[in-house]
Amino acid sequence: MDLFEYMRTANMEKEAPLAARIRPATLEEVVGQQHIIGKDKLLYRAIKADKLSSLIFYGPPGTGKTTLARVIANTTRAEFTQINATVAGKKDMEEVVKKAKDTQGMYGKKTILFIDEIHRFNKGQQDYLLPFVEDGTIILIGATTENPYFEVNSALISRSVVFELKPLSTEDIRALIERAVYDREKGMGAYDAVIDAQALDFLADLAGGDARAALNAVELGIMTTQRSEDEKIHITLEVAQECIQKRAVRYDKTGDNHYDTISAFIKSMRGSDPDAAVYYLARMLYAGESVTFVARRIMICAAEDVGIADPAALQVAVNASLAVERVGMPEAQIILSEAAMYVACAPKSNACVSAIGEAMQTVAQTGNLPIPVHLQDAHYKGAAKLGRGTGYLYAHDYPNHYVNQQYLPYELSGKEFYHPSGNGYEVKVREHMRRIKQEAKGNQTI
Repeated sequence: MDLFEYMRTANMEKEAPLAARIRPATLEEVVGQQHIIGKDKLLYRAIKADKLSSLIFYGPPGTGKTTLARVIANTTRAEFTQINATVAGKKDMEEVVKKAKDTQGMYGKKTILFIDEIHRFNKGQQDYLLPFVEDGTIILIGATTENPYFEVNSALISRSVVFELKPLSTEDIRALIERAVYDREKGMGAYDAVIDAQALDFLADLAGGDARAALNAVELGIMTTQRSEDEKIHITLEVAQECIQKRAVRYDKTGDNHYDTISAFIKSMRGSDPDAAVYYLARMLYAGESVTFVARRIMICAAEDVGIADPAALQVAVNASLAVERVGMPEAQIILSEAAMYVACAPKSNACVSAIGEAMQTVAQTGNLPIPVHLQDAHYKGAAKLGRGTGYLYAHDYPNHYVNQQYLPYELSGKEFYHPSGNGYEVKVREHMRRIKQEAKGNQTI
């Protein structure tokens, strides 16, 4: 490193945001995530022993993924290299791999490669890493806010240990804020700031488990607040409210809150409550949820909970899914709200779910029962000589386009899977099926 590079690095560290400057250097300084870095936990022991395998850290922003990577960098004897997938490409990885091979060959040292936002790499870029992770040239540490089981190459996942980081508790955030305000070495203690208890509680609560959001608010408050008569900077509740203009929504695409919200959304549509359905839809969209994900859930609900009680519900849901892909936000929210409210207001039936569930269970129990000969294909070569299709009754030749005929395997004769409900269009379906069967009683049965 030359003098200019040294000065540039020093200035960057000095002028870095508070959240970066106060980042812990050791495991003992890390706040939260005790479910994975407690003293009896695997990750703690692996870091302390410097015996790491490839890792994937995933969780919401501000929960400490990069922090844990930096702690590893400070404690490992291996060479540590960091890249960010938002700006790095294959050439950068090739350089890392080349250097790793040289380091291993000349000094016998392993190389840890930390890739922030690893989900931003495409499949080809992720595939490039595979052989070098496999042969131990590099130890991969990936950080992602997206579910790695969807966004990271399955081969990389199989060669890594996945650790999920949870949103920090209010108590954790409170401890970090106090450290930031009063720590003179890494924090802003030199400014002689004081944070009121109400402001501390307010920021800890509104951060929504995101340490970075809380620390950014603290830094903004201290840097923009005038000193009082006692020559101290007082972070009051009013100052704290100004520093966070918008409540941080506790919603991430991999954590419990994500699943709780989508669960409430689906159950509201199933329960015929359009007001609750559109409310939870708004929460998801406000938090930046993918419109295609929401559209898929509406389609599933339309089939699962409405079904043939209103066949148009699935049409509305499918059309909404196609429309939001073409329109995009913010107009897509109108399309999704129309579809969600339609499904919520539609008559409900889960008869389709029951039918396919019972049919699947029957198949699992009985296996491939012989298909009645008269239903078998008579068109392929030699089928006629084998009697395939013999005796089949063409439904359109009979009144109501229906004829009594054995369609199920004979072993399941009389078995019923579909039981139309008494709701919506299924009332007509049930009456129609009853009528045509009754009128067809005199027809030939085989």
